[in-house]
This record gives sequence, C-alpha cells and structure tokens, in this order.
Amino acid sequence: MTAAPARTAEQRKKETLHRLEHDVDAWVATAAPEGGAPYLVPLSFLWDGTTLLLATVADSPTGRNLSVTGRVRLGIGPTRDVVILEGTVGAVTPEELPEEEAELFAAKTGFDPRRLATRYLYFRVFPRSIQAWREENELRGRDLMRDGRWLLDE
Repeated sequence: MTAAPARTAEQRKKETLHRLEHDVDAWVATAAPEGGAPYLVPLSFLWDGTTLLLATVADSPTGRNLSVTGRVRLGIGPTRDVVILEGTVGAVTPEELPEEEAELFAAKTGFDPRRLATRYLYFRVFPRSIQAWREENELRGRDLMRDGRWLLDE
C-alpha cells in the first residue's frame, strides 16, 4: 500500500477541526486512579469550538473514572486518519447544563440523556493535547496542540 503524501500541519489542523465539528462518536479511554484498569467505551460528543461535551451513566466505570481522575483520552476517526485528544474533564449535571447546549447535544448525537430514568452526567473535556496522523509519514509533526494551545495560529 502506497501512502499519500504527508499533509502540512495547516491541512491537518483544518481537517482535525472539521472532524471535531462533524464526527459524532469517539472512543473514550479512562482509568481508575492509582493504576486501576483502563476502560474504553464509545461515546457521542459535541464540539463547541473549544471543548467537547460527552455524556455517560454517572455510576458507570467511565463516569466514575472521569469524576475521580478528571482525565481522559479520546480517539476520533478511523485508525488510518486518527485524531488523539487528551484532556482534563469537569462533570456537569443535567440541571447545570444550559438548556441550549443540551438541545445542541441531543440534536447532533440523536441522544438526550435528560429524558432517561438512569442518572447521566455530562462531562466537559478541555483539550490539553491533540495529535493527528494518517500513516507513518505523518508521525513526525503529528502534534497540533500542546498544553492546551494550538501550535499553529488560526
């Protein structure tokens, strides 16, 4: 298989922002504190241009891990065009989430946790690092964000 030419950093950032805006689901990896077992689950998300909003059952392994550690790692897209995002997390109850944002989340994801009997929490993800690559020729320069700051200007 012949790899396409490596994209420029500018093109990768543009395509990453497009993926964050238009993709619906991500693989969400968490772990319990102090060396607990990792846990991986697909969750839908809403990107607001700065943060991602996720929702999961409050007392699920993912919900507990996010609440306790405040850390997450997400994989978005297929393995040969992946965006890896690491971030810090803040829990938001359905009552605390602005109605407009809850409606946007439900419209984008087709899922409204406010309507369920099971207690859900929303989690706001503040990206700290973002990487994007397709093939080996894009491993170098895959960092697009570090310490919460884009490495390229808009």
